[in-house]
Formats: sequence, structure tokens, C-alpha cells
Amino acid sequence: MPENKPRPPQDQPWENGWAPDTSRAPGTRRLWLAGMMAVATIVACATAIVVTERAPDGESRSAPAADTASVPGLISFATPSETPPEGKSGLATEKPTSRAPRQQDAGSPEPAPKPSKSAPREGSSPTADPKPPATTWRSVRSVNYPDRYWHASGGYVALDPVRGSESREDSTFQQVKGLADPSCYSFVTQNGSYLRHRNFVLRPERSDGSAVFGRDATFCPRGSSYSGAVMLESVNYPGYFLRHKNFVVRLERFEYSSLYLADSSFRLVGGLA
Repeated sequence: MPENKPRPPQDQPWENGWAPDTSRAPGTRRLWLAGMMAVATIVACATAIVVTERAPDGESRSAPAADTASVPGLISFATPSETPPEGKSGLATEKPTSRAPRQQDAGSPEPAPKPSKSAPREGSSPTADPKPPATTWRSVRSVNYPDRYWHASGGYVALDPVRGSESREDSTFQQVKGLADPSCYSFVTQNGSYLRHRNFVLRPERSDGSAVFGRDATFCPRGSSYSGAVMLESVNYPGYFLRHKNFVVRLERFEYSSLYLADSSFRLVGGLA
């Protein structure tokens, strides 16, 4: 059994022969940790100072790039405040439209259309927008007798071929708005007489201003089975149409026959006279 020797007191190392361990100083670990914390604190403070100093520089450098709006993908909220004074709004699409007229005004091709637009306005009074004539000269040609026309002669209207200039004048009428219905037609001769039906025969007579005369002289165009032709229906006798019979123009009731359809179909052509 080893003998337990009492440990000499440490407060007298030189007297009792005991020496302390000098390879490790007391509190070294604590001092090391405190030093590391101090270094970390200094590094953190220095880093914060550097970051705060560089942040304004970074913002100032990035600001011009956003103002120029030349880099795609960047969104700038400062540019709209600068662009509205140049145009009516802050949209970029209005800039080309506002500059385009200035470039076109400086060029030579643009002034040419401007005088062309003003020229028609100056000459619009005599030539532009001509009003249609109140009357239209017409000659009435038969469908089944294409060489014969309405001809006012002898107190009635016959279907005759054209013979000389006098025949042309008597076969030319003014087509005007109907006396009893403006959507229909009335026909006036060269001497101012109206074609009206009396006793169911078409005659040239002077207007007496009566309502009966106006209805007798008004005929409404209706569709025909012949291309380019019309049928003329009486206003005061619905279902009665003008037709030629024995080469005399009369007013007769409609019939479902090929002869009636041919005799009552006429083409309104340009005046012969």
C-alpha cells in the first residue's frame, strides 16, 4: 500500500520544494475568449461602417442607369415625374407622336397635302357636292316593243317609234316627285302639262291644282319580271297599272298573263330630246 503523503502547502513552494505549473497561466481560456469577442466586435463595427459608406454610392450609381431607361428590365419611378412636361401625359408612347409632326413639318413631302386639302374647300362652292337636279329628263320605252316610246300627241299618249326632232321632244318628259306622293313619280311634258289618267287613258293635261288631278298624275314604280324595267301603279287606283294596248297607253287592272306583264313593263331611259 502506498503511503499517503500529505501535499505540502502551496503558499510556500520554495520552502517545501513544490513548484507550480508555469506552462499554463491561470485564466488563459477566459482571456482568449475575451480577446476573440473584442476582435469580432471591432470587425463588425468596421464592416457596418464600410457598408453604410458604400450604400449611398451604390444608390447614386444606379440612379443614372434608371433615369436613362436604356437598360431593359429596370423599373424606374423617377422618370414619370420628368417626362410629363414634354407631353400631355407621362406615357412613353406619346413622345413619338409629339415629335413626329415636327419632323414632318420640316420635310418637303408634308406641305404638299395641306394645300391639297384646302384647295377643294376653296372650290367647293362651284364644283364640290353638286346637288342633284330637281327634275330628270326621261323617255319611256316599251319592253316588248323596244323601238317604241311614250309619245304625247293628239290629246293622249301613244306608243310610237321616234320620227324626227319633234317626235323626240314629244317623247321626252320631266320625271318629278309625285304630286300626291313624293316617293312616286309624275311626268311633265315640254310645255308643262302633266300626264294623268282620265277615263283610264293617259293624257297630257294642265294641272288644275286639285287633289284629284294630283292623284291621277301620280304613279308609283313597282318591280317587273323584266330586268331593268318597272311597272307604274296608279295612286288612286291600287292594283291598276299603265299598259299599252293597241299602241295607246291606258290604265288597266293587273292580270296574271305574260301579255299583260310585257305590255305593262317599261324602261325609264335618258331623254331623247
